[in-house]
Order: sequence, then C-alpha cells, then structure tokens
Amino acid sequence: MSTYLHNLRRRRGKRLAAQYALPSDDRIAVIGLGRFGGSLANELMRRGWDVLGVDTDPRRIQHFSDQLTHAVVADCTDPQPARQLGIHEFTHVVVGIGTGIEASILVTSNLLEFQVPNIWAKAISRQHAQILERIGAHHVVLPEHEMGERVAHLVTGRLLDFIQFDDDYALAKTVTPQAATGVPLGESRVRSAYGVTVVGIKRPGQDFTYATAETVVERGDVIIITGRTQNVERFAAMS
Repeated sequence: MSTYLHNLRRRRGKRLAAQYALPSDDRIAVIGLGRFGGSLANELMRRGWDVLGVDTDPRRIQHFSDQLTHAVVADCTDPQPARQLGIHEFTHVVVGIGTGIEASILVTSNLLEFQVPNIWAKAISRQHAQILERIGAHHVVLPEHEMGERVAHLVTGRLLDFIQFDDDYALAKTVTPQAATGVPLGESRVRSAYGVTVVGIKRPGQDFTYATAETVVERGDVIIITGRTQNVERFAAMS
C-alpha cells in the first residue's frame, strides 16, 4: 500500500472515530450483514445515513469496509462489545441476523436493555417474529415471507406492483380498467362501486401525478389504487 493511501485511510479512521464519539439522529447500526442486512446498510448509505455495520464474520466486514461509514467485527450477543461500540447511544438499530434465531433474540434483548428507542429486527419465521414481538422489538419484518406474498399477487393478477399494509389493506399499481375511463373520477363512482380509491395516475411518457375528483383517466393509463386487498385485486382483474 502506498504511503498516500495509508495516510488517507488513517485520516478517514480518525474522522470516523470523532464522528462516532458524538450522538447523531442520522446514525444507524445494522447488526448482521448478510443478504438482508448488507443490502439494507448499502441503501441507507445511499440515502445519506451514517451506517455502522457489525458482523461476526471478518470476511463480510472486509467486503463492507469501503462501502459503509464504519464496519466492525463483533459479537453483539455479548452486551460488552456492543456497549464498547457505542450501540447503546444509537436511536436506530437494525438486527439483520437471520441464520441464528438464538443470536437474533439475544442481540435484540441486549438492545432493549440499552433502551434503544427504535429496534428493527428481521425474523425468518412467524414463530421467530412472535418471539421478537413478545420480548419487545419495536418493528419486526419477515422479508422472505412478505416478498413471497407480494410476488404471488403480481404473478396471479393484473397488478404491476403491490404493497400490503396490515392484514387487509393494500396499495397497488395497475393498468386502468375500462370501468374507470372516460369520465372524471368524481363521476365514475370507483370508490362507491368498487371500494378502491385512485390516488395517482401516469400517462405514457409522463410522470406520476396526484389524482383528483376532476381527473379523467384514459385507456392505457397506469393508476395507483388503494383499498382493502380483496377490492384492489378485484378491481385490477377488470383490466
């Protein structure tokens, strides 16, 4: 390594050390840099967050060392290393551990002992999710399960994109059915007749815009609709 690069990395390390000595609301720690945690950490960096990545695998840390604000080899199932890293001072921490349920639970429990105010934890099964919720994790995600549900809606219907909120409410993108075209949305009775609300519209070659009661949707327009999942699916199937 050249002297220039060596000095550059030393200066970068000092800057990071000084940065992490001060609490900041735009910092987040991601514990577990597998496929989920690593992808999430990189996206957070892209959005301007300062990301501390932690993993027990030195190879993963080596991979992310130049991608994240800081990447450290540590076992956060032990509260002492976690505290030494200053994770107890973070207001946002993600537990991305997916291969070891016991490790996931222990790390989450330590974060709760630290009174971290926003803990996001990945679960690999519904049982795992229930345990995380019971011990007090603020947000629990099942990425594989949720993605499976989403793709199932896209594969089996006329939806171009689909996001489900809670158990029975969805936001979806679809091509406009004939029943909603040619008249202002306020006169088309889409909401009363089909139980969905059109919230956005995109015409070919144009950007998405908000839909209003005066918006006239034409055949071939792409629309964003929201409503109960069953109503959204039924309305999209009319395309």
